[in-house]
Amino acid sequence: MCGIVGLFLKDKSLEPELGSLLTDMLVTMTDRGPDSAGIAIYGGDTDGSSKLTIQSDAASDAFDGLEETLGSQLGASVSIDVKDTHAVLELPTDQIEAARDALRDMPGDIRVMSVGDIIEIYKEVGLPKDVAERFEISNMSGSHGIGHTRMATESAVTTMGAHPFNTGSDQCLVHNGSLSNHNSLRRKLRREGVRIETENDSEVAAAYLTWKMQNGATLGGALEDSLDDLDGFFTFVVGTKDGFGVVRDPIACKPAVMAETEQYVAFGSEYRALVNLPGIEDARVWEPEPATVYFWSHDSAPTTPAEKAA
Repeated sequence: MCGIVGLFLKDKSLEPELGSLLTDMLVTMTDRGPDSAGIAIYGGDTDGSSKLTIQSDAASDAFDGLEETLGSQLGASVSIDVKDTHAVLELPTDQIEAARDALRDMPGDIRVMSVGDIIEIYKEVGLPKDVAERFEISNMSGSHGIGHTRMATESAVTTMGAHPFNTGSDQCLVHNGSLSNHNSLRRKLRREGVRIETENDSEVAAAYLTWKMQNGATLGGALEDSLDDLDGFFTFVVGTKDGFGVVRDPIACKPAVMAETEQYVAFGSEYRALVNLPGIEDARVWEPEPATVYFWSHDSAPTTPAEKAA
């Protein structure tokens, strides 16, 4: 079943509240998927460096001395900020791929949750309230973010199987639905050099969008193409460094509702996820149309409520 939330802030004064607003929205969706939960936060820019958010079930051992070990191997400056089972590494952008390869060979079964200039993804098995508290999501600030609470139907209940999925720099996706052609598409994308770490069909959808954008498509264009290339039923909410997109398949059997004010654009699997947002009583609220791409960017976000169709 799963529950999705998303929040794109147009009013910078709300950015210190992003984490708390998203957490409240996601916790409200708990009964749609109690198996695992995750949130992607788009925070401040790293000014010439990039972030790797990593996870280990043996975090205390895996992260102990990691910044010195990894920095020595890379010959570069590395900083680490540990948050429970996750840690955010900050390092030179041109060392990201080398760092990912080095982490594979280190003890502690370290997994990469996200990579990018501003994105951080935190996800674990458990209820949204518990996951959010473990990582102190409510204290985080940022410009936009998306969240997901999962009811597993097509793969095991694991940290790696939880959403959001990040397959390209600062790009992530959450999904409610099921794809029927994900196995063949996974093989094709891996041949194209796109990293896919799990058997989850939602990661294939994320990887597909990454591949399209690597080949010159905008996020809006990639979402438009997904309507032809992805078989099944789906609602996608996608984040990029400066944007936020939504698309539903032509049947649109999964529930979705959106709201827009001069301060924000919000998405929820149900309206009750939005009821505590500031000014929601004055928002324009609507159900996104089937087979229609909606996209907002900080470079072109409207100052008055308006639907954006790519």
